[in-house]
Amino acid sequence: MAKVNCIKLKKEAEALDYQPYPGELGTRIMNQISAEAWEMWVNHQTMLINEMRLTPVDPKARKFLEEEMEKFLFGDGSDKPEGYTPEKK
Repeated sequence: MAKVNCIKLKKEAEALDYQPYPGELGTRIMNQISAEAWEMWVNHQTMLINEMRLTPVDPKARKFLEEEMEKFLFGDGSDKPEGYTPEKK
């Protein structure tokens, strides 16, 4: 398995098998984000879509999600929606 120095997890971890997003941002993700961190983002993105009732085909929603993805993976993190409480298991 290929390894990558993951910016999000701040450690060496298993690399992604494929570029999960198009363009320059996708290349950055492929080179700097681990499979584990990408899975964390996918779960966070799902929560954002569900809680904020976003439609991923809507250009405004796509732009919002891309901005949140950059913050989550490369920045200080993406906030949870206002009033969000995680489901108790």
